[in-house]
Amino acid sequence: MPSIFDALPGLETPVGAISKNLARLWATGDDADTGLKPGEDSKATQVNFVLHLGIHTTAEDALAQFQTAVRFSKRYPCRVVVLCPVRDENVVDGELRAKIYGECHPGKTRGDLRCCEFVMLSYPVAARKFLENQVSICLSTDLPLYYWAHNFSSSAKLGAYQYLLGRAKRVLLDRSLVPEDECGELNWPHPEAVRDLVNARLLPVRQSVGQFLSAYAPAALVEGLGGILVRHGALRRAEARVLAAWTSTRLIACGAPSGLASEVALDPAAEADSVELVFRYEGGSAFRFQGDFARGCAHFSAHIRGAKTELATAIGLLSPEAALAEAMFF
Repeated sequence: MPSIFDALPGLETPVGAISKNLARLWATGDDADTGLKPGEDSKATQVNFVLHLGIHTTAEDALAQFQTAVRFSKRYPCRVVVLCPVRDENVVDGELRAKIYGECHPGKTRGDLRCCEFVMLSYPVAARKFLENQVSICLSTDLPLYYWAHNFSSSAKLGAYQYLLGRAKRVLLDRSLVPEDECGELNWPHPEAVRDLVNARLLPVRQSVGQFLSAYAPAALVEGLGGILVRHGALRRAEARVLAAWTSTRLIACGAPSGLASEVALDPAAEADSVELVFRYEGGSAFRFQGDFARGCAHFSAHIRGAKTELATAIGLLSPEAALAEAMFF
């Protein structure tokens, strides 16, 4: 089975020659995909982006996340550094290894060319103390750093990388991949910088629910409201937790009590990619949202202060690269 470093594309290069060989990469010829040769303007980067793959990441998953970073870079040109840890028992010489990769693609206008640069660093866990210095050399100076920690099994392991956590303008996590009891344990250097990709993916859902409920006065929404229930299919527990927390916050802002009851429950009979949001009222009011992300459809039904409304609409989660942008910049 290939290591995550070996599974990623790129030209292997000595660690000490990364900058020189990146320059040589662009100077040696045209981009294979576009047939166009990049100039200095086309290689201008907007951000530094570090993708840090957890040690339990598979080669297939590593390649999928790499492709997400490539698609992201098409809209936001960036210098991407991909960190690939190696288990110490699999280390031969204990040294860092490096690959470089470049890709260009046409922009929105004729003659517009956008290029991105990737540096892949493979490191044994025992050599972690040397990693931060090498990462700093690979990054573009005077540009903000965004740090995506993918598939870390514990907050303690992520906490060892204080250089990246402390310097990053945003720290991106996918809490669907983090054990529930680990989600809040890390002492973040800058808690305000942490963003959850689950919450970012849910942006279209939050917008749809908010737009539907905006037709009602806040006082009408919370009148007789006893709590909320979010039921979910087998694949959407993380999304259900985030949706429940967001809904509670918004209802409390509308005047619901701060201790509003909130329940998240698995529905074994539901489709695996589905989420259902229900408001529990005392009296005749009702609200229900049902979304099936696999089918891309949703249904709203409400009966509030005597007014009945039903609505069917399209629904979906943000793509991985769009979720990255949402979590980074908004």
